[in-house]
Amino acid sequence: MSVESGSAAQTEAIGAKLAGSLEPGDVVILSGEVGAGKTTLIRGACRALGVGGPVTSPTFTIGQRYEGGHFPVAHLDLYRLDDLESEDPALLDDYLETGGVAFVEWPAVAEPRLGGRRIVAVRLAHLGGDRREIELPAASTPG
Repeated sequence: MSVESGSAAQTEAIGAKLAGSLEPGDVVILSGEVGAGKTTLIRGACRALGVGGPVTSPTFTIGQRYEGGHFPVAHLDLYRLDDLESEDPALLDDYLETGGVAFVEWPAVAEPRLGGRRIVAVRLAHLGGDRREIELPAASTPG
């Protein structure tokens, strides 16, 4: 299902609604061009999951962990990676095996290693100005 957002606040609210359908062990993969609102959506989800600190894109650090919420939250941004072959084999496991939820931006390089987990796929696209189209699984579509 597809919903439209007209602002960063609306995108965060959509992320918060998505968070209500997540359970520990889930991996949310987010695709969309640079600036489409992936981190903004994740920020809204993190707030709904009880994360109180800053939620920023880990583009240069690969990943961040957020504690203090209902359960651990991991946030990966794999934009800079062409593949995972030259990376530590445990790189993803360090973030995915937390007993919480993981959000993965630019997931293409990681998808072959995500088997056995419940994947929630979200796609974001620019519609011009502050407007975004957000494709969500039907079960998490805001109502």
